[in-house]
Amino acid sequence: MCDVSIVIPTFNRLWCLPRAVESCRNTICQTEIIVVDDGSCDGTWSWLLEQDDIVKLRQDNQGQTYAINAGTSIAKGKYIRFLDSDDFLESGIIDKQFQKAEQTGAQLVYSRVDGFDLESKAVTAYPEMVEWEDFMELQLSTRYGSHFLGMLFRTDKVKLVPRRPDFALREDRMFLLEYGLLNPRLAFVPGCAGYWVKHVNQMQGNYSGLKSQAANWQSLNIYKKILAKLNESGTLNESRIAAACTSLWPLSTWIAKDHPMDGLDVYNWILELNPSFKIPENGALGFGYNLLGFKNMQKVMSMRRKIKRLF
Repeated sequence: MCDVSIVIPTFNRLWCLPRAVESCRNTICQTEIIVVDDGSCDGTWSWLLEQDDIVKLRQDNQGQTYAINAGTSIAKGKYIRFLDSDDFLESGIIDKQFQKAEQTGAQLVYSRVDGFDLESKAVTAYPEMVEWEDFMELQLSTRYGSHFLGMLFRTDKVKLVPRRPDFALREDRMFLLEYGLLNPRLAFVPGCAGYWVKHVNQMQGNYSGLKSQAANWQSLNIYKKILAKLNESGTLNESRIAAACTSLWPLSTWIAKDHPMDGLDVYNWILELNPSFKIPENGALGFGYNLLGFKNMQKVMSMRRKIKRLF
């Protein structure tokens, strides 16, 4: 048993992996750095073999979800955190969050995450966070709820909610919501925990083409599963419903672009959840939805997209 395990999945990221690993070193608490090489062919494994302080795993390329689960399965730390190999942590944050967890008995400690532009090296400092009243409500909403690289979790809790390969394009969202279902005790450490690095080879949250459609379906199914669980436990309160509807609304419009009737089904579900829901659009778009309704407005928008493609 050690204090904190850091799980870093990686695939062909030798250009940034050493920086991520270095940001996890030199702690006061006892840590283990677990790097899972998901079948890299850029020399990553050779570099890892030279690092005496890293727990190394190598697997055939299966994707990040499987790599994270593999690392989690061998984690020995009382607490665990996850770090993408292109991101990095702020110096001292591991010790600060560990000490906070030990002092408070928290099962999730969180801090702010800032942006870092790889090309310019510019840091984007985001507004300081405040203490969260309802972790689940925040994660269901479209409001900023930090990033998993800014969070420290209890390992025994994490092992109850493994990453889901069937939600691979949205597995981070599914993980945080499923962790929220465990009703973890929270603690807040002010300041920056780490840096989400922006670069051209980044795995984007906004996909295109078939990946976009798959990501939308996965998001919808996540909300169906999570809201059903909350309803079963009697914890689907008004604030959580309202938060979910703010996320389901844009999802309904994205789905409607390729599958109008399915998008309409999502919109009707929003109205079932919250009969007083008001479409959160302003200007001409909002006027159109209020005048024509969801179905007819989607037809108008579809015609506009077709006309634009012609010209």
